[in-house]
Amino acid sequence: MNNYLNKLSLFINNSPSVFHVIDNIEKELKENGFIELEENKEFNLQKNTNYFISRNGSSIIAFKIGENVDKTDNISFNISASHSDSPTFKVKPNSSLSSQLYSRLSVEGYGGMLCAPWFDRPLSVAGRVLVKDENKLSIRLVNINRDLLIIPSLAIHFNRNANSNATYSFATDMQPLLSLNGEATIEEAIARELNINKENIISHDLFLYNRDLVRIWGYNNEFISAPKLDDLECAYTTLQGFLEGNNNNSINVYCCFDNEEVGSRTRQGADSSFLFDTLRRIVFSLGGNEETYNKALGTSFLVSADNAHAVHPNHPEVSDGLNKVYMNKGIVIKFNASQSYTTDGISCGVFNEICSKVNVPTQLFTNRADLRGGGTLGNISCSHVSIMSVDIGLPQLAMHSSYETAGVEDIEHMIKAMKEYYSTSIKINKEEIILE
Repeated sequence: MNNYLNKLSLFINNSPSVFHVIDNIEKELKENGFIELEENKEFNLQKNTNYFISRNGSSIIAFKIGENVDKTDNISFNISASHSDSPTFKVKPNSSLSSQLYSRLSVEGYGGMLCAPWFDRPLSVAGRVLVKDENKLSIRLVNINRDLLIIPSLAIHFNRNANSNATYSFATDMQPLLSLNGEATIEEAIARELNINKENIISHDLFLYNRDLVRIWGYNNEFISAPKLDDLECAYTTLQGFLEGNNNNSINVYCCFDNEEVGSRTRQGADSSFLFDTLRRIVFSLGGNEETYNKALGTSFLVSADNAHAVHPNHPEVSDGLNKVYMNKGIVIKFNASQSYTTDGISCGVFNEICSKVNVPTQLFTNRADLRGGGTLGNISCSHVSIMSVDIGLPQLAMHSSYETAGVEDIEHMIKAMKEYYSTSIKINKEEIILE
């Protein structure tokens, strides 16, 4: 447990932006012998070999081709999907806000965040920049790894309703303070960090991040709190299960998509062609054709992994009365009648059976009938690749806060379950499903 917990903590602490998330995943895949592919080059795939491909530097798909996979039989995919992004604030292109003696940073909201937890915390900036380098443009990751910014709250003396009916203007209240030097700019800070001239910065994709590190706490050290648990906890645990799992008869696929928090409608999101393109190219490179591909989808399975709401200790009334989930009590299987989640009775049963084989507990989640929940990756991915799917997650508190809380035992629960999932050959027929 401690090994997984320490590695998850390092993964989160070292992933201040979506680009760093994918860079860290790529490094781990390479350490495990995975071969990098590029979208603008031909796939020449071999059985019993492992590969990965990224798009936009913020989404990634990795896959392992079992040694018994044969195009003359039914190729099938065991897929998981998580996401690399979290609610935050994106730095605008022209970002310098100077007033009085202050330099502030002009930002806009990315995703549906809780605003209040962003106040009065040490923040910084990370992402990527496009740099002019002689006769070419190079993409550079950047992380200003120090306390650089704070969004100061307004004192209660000037806002007597602060504790009764708080509302926030993104344009006024949420702009972070950078300096008492009215001429300071984020571009100058980035240039110093990269040891380049400010004039060589062509453009950037920069985001605020919370500088608070992962903490383990509680009477029995039973809680983990960190930025971006939604969804880096699932991104990490499904990756570990993927790496440890072994399935000679199927193609195991790990996906981590960007832009889930803003609807996934980008070229690197779950609502793009990324998964469709990659699965199709895998089948064709192995000697299959369109019919082989369609048959493969018909017997494949997708686990959409995105964290779930645990019962809140101060507000249990917002949870469904019969389907309550708790931290450290196992993986959550999520249902929704309006199909925000793709789980049905069959896919739930399949995943439950996989978990029971390794003694991993599961819990069932539904929203309270009069409360609207959020969406996730499963139904979006399945609109492009029509396969059986289950939506799962790990229970947590304070979802979409800048600092979230989950249970430490559930980390191992997810890794064990996903290892078993990636070691299981799933054969889907009209009237039966065989797990081998």
